[in-house]
Formats: sequence, structure tokens, C-alpha cells
Amino acid sequence: MAETILVVDDKANMRTLLRDYLVEQGFQVVTAEDGRNALFVAREAQPDLVLLDIMMPEMDGYTFMRHFRKESGTPIILLTAKLEENDKVLGLELGADDYVTKPFGMRELVARIRAVLRRASGEVQPRTAIQIGEVRLDHDAREVRVGGEVVSLTPSEFDLLATLMSTPGHVYSRIELLERLQGTVIDGAEKTINVHIHNLRNKIEPDPANPTYIETVFGIGYRFCRP
Repeated sequence: MAETILVVDDKANMRTLLRDYLVEQGFQVVTAEDGRNALFVAREAQPDLVLLDIMMPEMDGYTFMRHFRKESGTPIILLTAKLEENDKVLGLELGADDYVTKPFGMRELVARIRAVLRRASGEVQPRTAIQIGEVRLDHDAREVRVGGEVVSLTPSEFDLLATLMSTPGHVYSRIELLERLQGTVIDGAEKTINVHIHNLRNKIEPDPANPTYIETVFGIGYRFCRP
């Protein structure tokens, strides 16, 4: 069955362009013109992925994510014309899985969509469970528990944690981690990984300010340690 993509953009011509191209690529597509309407459409259509513009009237992309992430872990790719690094970082902090800066190539966008969907389905992960300390990661269920309690992670956060936990003690550079997540390296790699690590620590560490699981190796990257 074809995956459903929710396209959220206030410009009608952009919604039409994306809808027509994605349908040609085999996706089902639903659309919304702002974040407020997108919340209703998402609840009704249950999309597999959201393509989300940032700058919109009524409810912008950031506000949409603040509401949407309280009720869904559906992957989000940001479509943004804003080039400032802080805008990208904020989007990742709010739970976006990837971002594409306008103008973008359609083939690149579809490649990003397919990569995020593969991660969300668990297609790229080995079918095993790992437990280190109080953290248990189950690939089959795409589930993480800390102290027995389920922790909600985005697909990118899950795959980043799975990579780190697969080889405890091994130091991964930020570039290596980004390649594992996206299959390529884009501008802002360090910021992207740093934000995902920050989010993960807030969700799995007893004291995020003094992490015992995800350790920073200064000048290199990160590793997962046995506490």
C-alpha cells in the first residue's frame, strides 16, 4: 500500500507541484494550507510522513510541531526558505527528522522522503533488541524503554540511539553519524547531530546535564557508555 504524505504549505502552487510530483512517484498525498488545518488533516489521514513549510499564516510550522509532537511520532521533513542556522536547529529541537532548503530539487526531496520512511519502518535496522543499563532498545517494535517506561523518540532519534548502542564504547564522529542517518552529508552536520544528541539525553538520561549513557568525546564525536 502506498505511503501517505501530508504536504503543508501556504502557497497553493507549491502544494499542487508537490502533490502532482509525489503522486507520480507512487505516494498518496493530502494537503493543508497552514499548521492549524494540518493538525485536523493529520488526525484524519494518519499520514506516514509530513512535509512541513515553516513560514505560514494562522499557525506556522514551529507551532504545528509543538502541538503535533504531543500526539504523534510521525516523521517530519521541514521545507524552509530560511537559511539561518538557528532556524534549522529549532526545527530539529522540536522533533523534525530532516530539512530541505528552498529551492530544492524534486529528486533530492523524494530521496530524503524514502530515506526517512525506511528509517521509520525499521527497514534499515537489524532485528534485535539491545539493553544497556536501564535503556532497552527493541528494533522489532521500534521501541525504547528506560527503567521499563516507554520513551517516545522520533525516527532519527531512534536510529541514532540504535547506532550508538550497537557498539558501546565506540566513538562515532558527527559525520559518521549523519551518514548513518541520511546516507549523505549536508551542511550543518555538526549542529544536526548535536541537536539530536541533546534531545536524546533529555529523554533517556537520569540527569541530562551530567550524562552517563551518551558521552561527548571532545573534538571527535560521541559514544554510548555502560553506566
